[in-house]
Amino acid sequence: MPTLLLLRHGRTTANSAGLLAGRTPGVRLDDHGTAQAAAIPVRLAGIPLAAAVHSPLERCVQTLAPLRDARPGLPVHADERVTECDYGEWTNRALKELAQEPLMATVRSQPSAAVFPGGESLRGMHARVVEAARGWDARIAAEHGADAIWLMCTHGDNIKAIVADALGLHLDQFQRIAPHPASVTAIRYGSPPLLLRFGDTGDLTEFVPHTEESTRDAAEATEAPVGGGA
Repeated sequence: MPTLLLLRHGRTTANSAGLLAGRTPGVRLDDHGTAQAAAIPVRLAGIPLAAAVHSPLERCVQTLAPLRDARPGLPVHADERVTECDYGEWTNRALKELAQEPLMATVRSQPSAAVFPGGESLRGMHARVVEAARGWDARIAAEHGADAIWLMCTHGDNIKAIVADALGLHLDQFQRIAPHPASVTAIRYGSPPLLLRFGDTGDLTEFVPHTEESTRDAAEATEAPVGGGA
């Protein structure tokens, strides 16, 4: 069972401005987000990535750029299935303004019933990103073996949906999950899938092979021991 490292893109100008960027073209990382992206190669140092998959939107491409520069041989794939949710008429509007929309109550409390006007349903988004994550994981396992580690750079709602699926949660509970920009979430699909890290913005040593941390993780966390492991 490979390990999936889910990377949320760095902070953007839309994040800073309180806008729902959606699929708006030209949304770039702000200065802080650029610094977050620059730190990613160091945070992932020593982790042998089999491949990286990313949303084709510019903020994800920017976030991965320093890693691609640091690892010129890394196979990198853009996948439309992990692009941002299509928020339709809500795209590029202020979040404070959207908070007053009647639909927002549904988005918060029953997202499985939410369909954005002129856009996508959250149920549809959930289905496509989970299919992509599980499909790529199976492909990585087939091509690189069960111990492979791979990276997906995508968006906040997408990560929430993938995590909810891995934890066996109904989509209506995915709003309880909040990954920060440039955070890393680690999932290992198995029986059952395991959430190894969530929203980590710091050290990732446990995923470097042949370290004390990685040995402990393989021996204990994979088996989900009673008590939760170390």
